[in-house]
Amino acid sequence: MRKFARAFYLSKAWRRTRAYIHQRDSGLCVKCGAIGEIVHHRTHLTPRNIHDSEITLNENNLELLCRECHHAAHPISLPVAPDLAFDEFGNLVQRKK
Repeated sequence: MRKFARAFYLSKAWRRTRAYIHQRDSGLCVKCGAIGEIVHHRTHLTPRNIHDSEITLNENNLELLCRECHHAAHPISLPVAPDLAFDEFGNLVQRKK
């Protein structure tokens, strides 16, 4: 969690909205149908928009994703082949298709 967003992610409003999105999406990743774990902001949060409820709490900007799809939504520049990824323990593994 980035420092500028900490208070937001600990707020009652976020916890309530997060629970709603989880229920709305039936607990499943909207991209692949796996178990959903992360409520993702389609428009990523920044220090400039963290106080804009149209971005932070708007259900049209939120979707439930599994960890794999969430990682794909936040690409980072690492010297890794496209068919490889890091797992939750930092191990290099074959990317799930």
